[in-house]
Amino acid sequence: MRNRSTVGAVLATAAIAATALGTAAPSAGAAAGCWQSGGRWWCNNVSGAPVYGTMGASTQYPDPSRIVGYMYSNPSWFFCKMDGQNWVGGPHPTRWEFTVADNGEYGWMKDTAISSETNPLPNC
Repeated sequence: MRNRSTVGAVLATAAIAATALGTAAPSAGAAAGCWQSGGRWWCNNVSGAPVYGTMGASTQYPDPSRIVGYMYSNPSWFFCKMDGQNWVGGPHPTRWEFTVADNGEYGWMKDTAISSETNPLPNC
């Protein structure tokens, strides 16, 4: 009987984990692409995602250690994308998007925080 309760607990934990994983944002590969409207590029993103500052005076290098604001709006607009930067993971492991946080600060959002496919965005 003890084994049955242990198995039941393991199955219940697995079911909870599967439910939590099922509610995650869809991967960019499965999502519709970002779209252009009103002269801006719009993408669906995770509400509350951090927007990171830049390294030094150049806006070309995201600084993953410095959050300058958050993006609570969804969808949000972006200027462009940049590959070959700090590792973020996901389908575009070194891609960041340049934007303006909800507090008005310019910065970079990790590609993993955007649920739309970001390939349509222009390169920075």
